[in-house]
Amino acid sequence: MAGLDTLQQALGYQYRDQGLLAQALTHRSHGMPHNERLEFLGDSILNFVVSTLLFAEHAEMDEGDLSRVRANLVKQSALAGIAQRLALSEHLRLGEGELKSGGFRRPSILADAVEAILGAVYLDGGYEQARGVIARLYRPLLDHLDVRASGKDPKTQLQEILQGRGLDLPRYQVMSVRGAAHDQTFEVSCRVPALAIDVQACGGSRRAAEQAAATRAIAAVQALGPIRRSRRRHHKTSASATPAASESP
Repeated sequence: MAGLDTLQQALGYQYRDQGLLAQALTHRSHGMPHNERLEFLGDSILNFVVSTLLFAEHAEMDEGDLSRVRANLVKQSALAGIAQRLALSEHLRLGEGELKSGGFRRPSILADAVEAILGAVYLDGGYEQARGVIARLYRPLLDHLDVRASGKDPKTQLQEILQGRGLDLPRYQVMSVRGAAHDQTFEVSCRVPALAIDVQACGGSRRAAEQAAATRAIAAVQALGPIRRSRRRHHKTSASATPAASESP
């Protein structure tokens, strides 16, 4: 399969058995052998490794916090975000029907493929190699982990992040709807004009697509680093205030 060297470079792992990687990227609509068994294995390994990373790096978390944060890190939208960083949709092997309906953008298919890839790494190179790949993929998320926000849906998290910085709320827009009525894929954009952020994501419903887009927008905001609170309110007050109405420090 052409282009897999790029994917393996992004993973930081070179498969000895390229057939395992090909299988991990094969959806059941394409034929056998497909990736569902590898997905099952990868899901178990992912949960265990993320648990060990959280346990080692966050001694302040109790059992409830660890479980809640782990669930937030391994859920479908988080995995689909990782798939987008890897440009995984370019490498998926899908049947004709899934290709026509935009399956390569569907978060569930992308998330399953990420888990299958991790299962394939485990079979090909063992636990330590799988742990290393997962740790690299999750480092950006772990470095910007907000324990208080974990468990809240991405749209709520993004709203709170922007409000905390004095910025306007994000704007969501449906860009396209593909597929039959019973199996639609929505593509939604999420814009934060003040930060020049404009990201897109797909989902099986408008709400799911908006949540996925919000996840990508959060990552974009975090990549910008610390941002000063907006000074618009201060400027407006300064321009209109009189000495009698001025507030004390």
